[in-house]
Amino acid sequence: MQYKSYKESDPVCDMICDEPSLLQMMSRFGIPLGVGDQTVAQVCEAHGVDAGTFLAVANFIKRGARGAADSLERVSVRCLTDYLKQAHSYFLDFQLPAIRRKLLEALDCSQTGEVAYLILKFYDDYMGEVRKHMQHENRKVFGYVEQLLQGRRPADYSIAQFARGHSSIDAKLFELKNIIIKYYAPTEKVELLHTVLFDIFTCEADLRVHCSVEDELFVPAVTMLEAQVALDEAGRDEDEAEKRSADGALSEREREIVHWVVCGMSNKQIAARLFISLNTVLTHRKNIARKLNIHSVAGLTIYAIVNRIVDIGEVKGQL
Repeated sequence: MQYKSYKESDPVCDMICDEPSLLQMMSRFGIPLGVGDQTVAQVCEAHGVDAGTFLAVANFIKRGARGAADSLERVSVRCLTDYLKQAHSYFLDFQLPAIRRKLLEALDCSQTGEVAYLILKFYDDYMGEVRKHMQHENRKVFGYVEQLLQGRRPADYSIAQFARGHSSIDAKLFELKNIIIKYYAPTEKVELLHTVLFDIFTCEADLRVHCSVEDELFVPAVTMLEAQVALDEAGRDEDEAEKRSADGALSEREREIVHWVVCGMSNKQIAARLFISLNTVLTHRKNIARKLNIHSVAGLTIYAIVNRIVDIGEVKGQL
């Protein structure tokens, strides 16, 4: 089936009536109800939300990855990261605890105490796994993205590492609802148990979409940001080299790199120590060789000792 993509000119109210799950998306973008007949462009402007990101997520929810492909380049990484953070808060602070409260009330502990206890423990273990998963993303992944947004790319991490280790977190909910449906026979509160089961189905689907947004939107958008930061770093390095080329003086960063080169570090180790990319180290080394007309580590060692960049005691093992 072909679905029409949402556009900035579409009224938000019509979109919600067409796809009710967009209500949760609006909440995670910080957009309240009461939108009247305003369009996507008007609502996003009123609430400081990037319209391209809003539409990318909305079209992904409606049509899957194909729905977001056309607007991927318009995604704001900062806006999408804020959206994902809010989604984490919703799952951890509201949806999962609310399901637990309903589940606790619905389980007939007086008649099936041991089984009810095991079901609840199963759910609590799952909640712990989800919390660990999302807290890691909040700290490690989103912290890394914040550094990229500030124009710095740490050498010890990349979004590809996140993508390789990223896994769905809805599988245990699928297992839990099957256990309840197949093996738990309540003696009372049947309607309440049906209600909480419906909530588990809804949460399972919501978590699946959330993980897909991370895989299909967040990872590609951050990958493009990484490439842009790398280009900007290289450009800054070239500008710095040009400014100092007249007198051949080394910058402080270049002197640092000379120091660690003659101390025996590899380019990759230097990048990790100085929190810069490997490409940046290579650019600096190229500029150093051009300025000094020295192309060997032995030559750099003599230069570094004479110019007191290193103490001879630091490099005795390299001589």
